[in-house]
Amino acid sequence: MVPVLALVGGLLLAVLLAALPLDTAGQMVVVVALIGVQWIAASIDDGERLRLPRLVLIVAGLLISLRYLIWRGTYTLYANDVVSLVAVYLLFFAELYALLIHVLGSFISIHSFRRCSLTLADMPAGAVPPSVDVFVPSYNEDPHMLEVTLRAALSMRYPGSVDIFLLDDGGTDEKINDPDPVRALAARERRKTLSALCQRLGVNYIARLRNERAKAGNLNYALSRTGADLVVVFDADHVPAVDFLDRTVPWMMHDPDVFLVQTPHFMINPDAVSRNLFRAFSRMPGESDMFYMCIQRGLDFWGSSYFCGSAALLRRRHLEEVGGLAGESVTEDAETALELHCRGYKSVYTAEPMVAGLAPESLTSFVVQRMRWAQGMTQILLLKRPFLRPGLSWYQRLGYLNSILFWLFPFARTIFIFAPLAYLIFGLEVYNASLGEIFVYTVPHVIATYTITTALYGRTRWPLVSEIYELMQCLFTLKALIKVLVNPRTPSFVVTPKGETLDDTAVSPLAKPFYLLFLLSVAGFAFGLWRLWEFTLTRELTVVVLLWHLFNFAIIMAALGALLELRQLRASPRMPVREKGRLTLADGRRLVVNIKDISAGGVGLCRPAAPHDLQIGGTAVLSVKAHALERAVELPVVIRALTPRCIGVSFEPASSQSADELVAYVFGDSKRWEYFQFRSTRYMPFGQALKVIGFLAEKSLKQHLKVVVRLCWQGWLQWGLPLNQTRTRKNES
Repeated sequence: MVPVLALVGGLLLAVLLAALPLDTAGQMVVVVALIGVQWIAASIDDGERLRLPRLVLIVAGLLISLRYLIWRGTYTLYANDVVSLVAVYLLFFAELYALLIHVLGSFISIHSFRRCSLTLADMPAGAVPPSVDVFVPSYNEDPHMLEVTLRAALSMRYPGSVDIFLLDDGGTDEKINDPDPVRALAARERRKTLSALCQRLGVNYIARLRNERAKAGNLNYALSRTGADLVVVFDADHVPAVDFLDRTVPWMMHDPDVFLVQTPHFMINPDAVSRNLFRAFSRMPGESDMFYMCIQRGLDFWGSSYFCGSAALLRRRHLEEVGGLAGESVTEDAETALELHCRGYKSVYTAEPMVAGLAPESLTSFVVQRMRWAQGMTQILLLKRPFLRPGLSWYQRLGYLNSILFWLFPFARTIFIFAPLAYLIFGLEVYNASLGEIFVYTVPHVIATYTITTALYGRTRWPLVSEIYELMQCLFTLKALIKVLVNPRTPSFVVTPKGETLDDTAVSPLAKPFYLLFLLSVAGFAFGLWRLWEFTLTRELTVVVLLWHLFNFAIIMAALGALLELRQLRASPRMPVREKGRLTLADGRRLVVNIKDISAGGVGLCRPAAPHDLQIGGTAVLSVKAHALERAVELPVVIRALTPRCIGVSFEPASSQSADELVAYVFGDSKRWEYFQFRSTRYMPFGQALKVIGFLAEKSLKQHLKVVVRLCWQGWLQWGLPLNQTRTRKNES
């Protein structure tokens, strides 16, 4: 409590100091001193615990930003015409929003709280573990994907009663009786296939009567027909490790008021933006890492961590108290957590990755998913009003506001993109300041904000990467948000496609608005050069706006690279590992091999020199240590690829036991995900990030010219045609 009081006192002091009038020289002295204090504090802060250096770093940075905001609001909000005045205030409100999110984020993440590891062995002797129902909601996922998830759920270690249920919303009575005979036949075949799968594995199959209220309705139907004390929810593509229950159930036993134990959604494949643009997934933070490694831990510190729809354990009694999962918004998970937090119940977030999931493979799928999240959070803001709900503490209100207001970023991001264009092309006075004022107010504000962001999230989000992700979403999410603001009950639940493949590199169907934005940006430079030549009195401001526009242009160019959907033939992503194994060939020879990568379908093996007489299609047995099973396993494989030093093999399980061992070996060891996470989270200096953005911008332009010329030459360039023709949707979740 003392550090929190110190932070509040420091912020109050910062507000008072921020209002002191200073001339330009005095402002320069103050901001240089405060930035120096920030850098010293950042060098001392360990990035984990709540300590004085982190408080000093945040308060000093917010003082700089508050002085900037007061200066902006006092001296720069004027214009010579009404249209320019509107543009001035739009930009100012966008800055206010950005600063509000920055302040809320700093508050939430002030302590990167990490709970101790708790297992069933830590429970009192004689404690009876509660019964557990495992729900795997499904819509139209591939049966093979579902089989992997169900086998992994069956492999979870737990001394109590566990029942597993496949909740098939693709085989409901409503779908089986669809007026369209083709869809009805597909639903009947799906129900038949999945029922047989469940019977073969020994799990329960549930299909409801009607597809009402999407995922929330599916889960609530299962709740009404089951009765265990606790409920686990895994999405169809979320494969649990064997220790999931061992490391989550104890939190429920420890405190009867805990309604939720949430774990990270650890993605074993890159999302579409990362895959198309960076191509270094295993060596860079994933797009969701900042949320699950920093923000959720901060929310947990403030008692505000919330349900994320999967990879979570919930208490049935608490769910039944609020009528099951909420369904008024399309983000039923966060809405349900809000309802239970309002009743005084507690949530727990454990930061250890214990579930391996799949991120959207195509840009279209990525945007569809983010649009649903943005719409759902905005629905919660408008319909549930967490800032007014009784039962929440003041810090829980701030936690929910931070999580919800973040998704309004498309409004601010769109303004930041188009504001310099409004000045360069139309001459609107969007920012009234001299070069000297910008140097002593604006630049220090940007530096202070960056310093705080780096201290809080530097290992999980590289500089400028957020700008690319936000740009890729904002042009589409903005329209979806406007619809919600007009009618909060408009959105309907849309599933996120998963397991997609692409036969050839193609331009995304979402490319058209980005091409138009690119052409508009080029025109902005032309008009800017004209303004430099014609309007000598405003050259300083024109130079500043051109630099701002140059930054935006680099982000736009880098984003263009993500619009080229790269060829992707593998439905199962490969994950880097560093393990040893033994390959026994059909003739009895044994080769000691190093395993360099692994997937649900096979592994890549390396050794100093592979035998020359190996043949593609040959069979072998791979002997490896399955840490999840605490013993060695022998997995039948078939050789699929050969190089002088590497062998690619695919798994060919010969029995149900072999299939269980395969799933346990690939997905059962949570330590593998911890290693994966450790090797991918690291800092990138800002200077290096600028170089990366410049490289991506140049590379994107060349790639697009090459692809567009090729497609035009072939005479079949239509927006989205290559992608729509060649992409195969394996499943949705």
